[in-house]
Amino acid sequence: MKKVKIVGVPEHFNLPWHLAISEGAFAERGIALEWTDIPEGTGKMCQMLQDKETDLAIILTEGLVKSISQGNPARIVQEYIASPLLWGIHVAAKGPHQHLADLENSVAAISRLGSGSHLMAYVHAQQLGWDLERLQFKVVHNLESAVEALTQGQADYFMWEHFTTKPLVDSGVFRSLGDCPTPWPCFVLATTEAFSNENHGLLVHILEVINLYTSEFKAIPSIDRTLANRYGQQLEDIQEWLELTRWSQSQVTAEVLDNVQDKLLLLKLIKKRMPYESLLTRR
Repeated sequence: MKKVKIVGVPEHFNLPWHLAISEGAFAERGIALEWTDIPEGTGKMCQMLQDKETDLAIILTEGLVKSISQGNPARIVQEYIASPLLWGIHVAAKGPHQHLADLENSVAAISRLGSGSHLMAYVHAQQLGWDLERLQFKVVHNLESAVEALTQGQADYFMWEHFTTKPLVDSGVFRSLGDCPTPWPCFVLATTEAFSNENHGLLVHILEVINLYTSEFKAIPSIDRTLANRYGQQLEDIQEWLELTRWSQSQVTAEVLDNVQDKLLLLKLIKKRMPYESLLTRR
């Protein structure tokens, strides 16, 4: 058995991986795939790839591109989620902020620098015409600490995946002021350059397994109830999320990565455009 380490956020997007692992689909091919949840998100996973603490990661497209531009020897294996991520914009339910305009020049809680919550705060601010030089951030690492920061007034708003944070809105901890979808497909499967170079055939097997599971995922009987129970969601919210979400079995296109880099350049979050081929694993 070949041991392979993979990381991802503990969210509903990644259930196909857990099903494939639990049903022995990777083991049948001689692969001992070991999953670790990373609630801190993309910034932490980029660091893990750079430090070779993991072989694979399910990671936000824009966060990985930014990290690669800064010298991280990571690469995109394949697009994983073809639809945008719906970032909810949240404030403390008992706080003073009632409208998006109230958040201009305020403090955004982020999981860490370079994370999706960090980069999307820039995207959101730019869409609203705010002065990007005046954005302020408080690093909170995870959702639990974000709750603490907002309720204690240490930060003013927090952007996180809409449906993951919906239970906190329903329970009166957060108030939602709206959503900001990513202008591109949201998740990719990433690896380190070294792992890719040494394990091309292994990656082919991993893709064959996960692509089969994702292509059939929505057809699993009562998958909406399974997701709702496993992730503590309301059934109608999961059903809406399933309607919005498209898994991919294809490589991310040059057009998508050009769009990501154009936006990151505009926001001055990367210094130069990278060639399409330099972002991908060799096929």
